[in-house]
Amino acid sequence: MNITAGKYKGQKIKAPDENITRPTLSKVRMSIFNTLQAMTDFEGASFLDMYAGSGIMGLEALSRGFSKVVSIEKNKKVYNIIKSNFKKYEQENDLKLILGDSLKVCEKINEKFDIIYIDPPYFSGVYEESLKTVSKISNGIIILEHVTDVDLTGFEILKQKKYGDKFITFIIPAPAEDKKKGAEKYSAPKIDYDG
Repeated sequence: MNITAGKYKGQKIKAPDENITRPTLSKVRMSIFNTLQAMTDFEGASFLDMYAGSGIMGLEALSRGFSKVVSIEKNKKVYNIIKSNFKKYEQENDLKLILGDSLKVCEKINEKFDIIYIDPPYFSGVYEESLKTVSKISNGIIILEHVTDVDLTGFEILKQKKYGDKFITFIIPAPAEDKKKGAEKYSAPKIDYDG
């Protein structure tokens, strides 16, 4: 697995066992960051990868210019692989890896992140709880990678892309008056079919 763009483009990353994790495909990673770059400036921004898996999303963010990257992983074996991948970049960057349950860790975080990436195991049923948890620490855009419908009440969809059976959804907390009304699941987003 390689970093797709930025100052570390082409550098190889060791991937954990695919029976444990499901790394985001390079085509999808490139699209996520290209879409994100059209929405916000990476310089001086912070990125939280809530379910690190392979850790590649945090390294992509770092490579593309995010100033601070935090990744969370609860599987000790996977954590150790990510840690060995991160070691090369930790000296000169604000890069942090946390071992623990993402929901519990995020409850204890007392800083805000400009971009939060949420990609848990697809059928884990933790999307809504994850959104509730990170809404307190989000300072900008939240990105979901998912294959099933997610209740996005209280959030506004900025963009949604489809790759085969998966969706990448870019959201922000809805303005207060919209939250009172209640948002629909997928309230008529623009969907780009890229796969």
